[in-house]
Parts: sequence; C-alpha cells; structure tokens
Amino acid sequence: MDDLLVEQVLRCVELVPAGHVVSYGDVAAVVGTGPRQVGAVMAAWGHEVAWWRVTTATGGLRPDLLARALPHWVNEGITLRPHGRGCRIERHRPDLGALAAAWAEAAADLPPRGSA
Repeated sequence: MDDLLVEQVLRCVELVPAGHVVSYGDVAAVVGTGPRQVGAVMAAWGHEVAWWRVTTATGGLRPDLLARALPHWVNEGITLRPHGRGCRIERHRPDLGALAAAWAEAAADLPPRGSA
C-alpha cells in the first residue's frame, strides 16, 4: 500500500469532527482517490483514527464493525437508521467543502502522490 495515500486518508479522517460521519466516497473525493482505496486503508490502519466516523454511502458498516461502532455513535450523538443497521449519515455529514479545505491545510506538508 502506498504510504503517502495511507497518510492522506488518515489525516482526512482525523479531521472529521465528533458527532459527524463521512462515507468512504467522501474521503476519496477529498483525498483524490477511490472509495475502495479508502476502504483498504481503513481496514489496515483505521484503528489509529476514529474509524466509526467513516461508513458506506448509506451509513452502513459490516456487522462486526457496526457492533463496535454503536457505543461510539451513542457517545457522540450519532443517530441510527430505523432498522438499526447503520447511522443516519445524511443527518451527521459535515460540510464537505470545509472538510476539504481543512484537509488541504493539514496535508500541505505532504508531497503530491505520484511525485518521486
């Protein structure tokens, strides 16, 4: 895995405020990669950040992750979908423009991907 991409994704996730949730696609759009790449980074290194703030586009997580995310969501006031299999991402998504601006500042010291 590309170490620079890992750092970019983790820095973006670190900027998601408590009580908010973004999708893998949201992070991908900010960082300039694909949602699957974000998912791969989160699967391998997400434990280092507030991983429960990154879900599928519909607010879902795998059942094993959902069980571990629930206490965090309750603590942060993130509400569940009616069937309880995910969160109401549309109610808890931060301003993505502000997230992108904060990420650009936080990642300013990193080289662009693809540079040698």
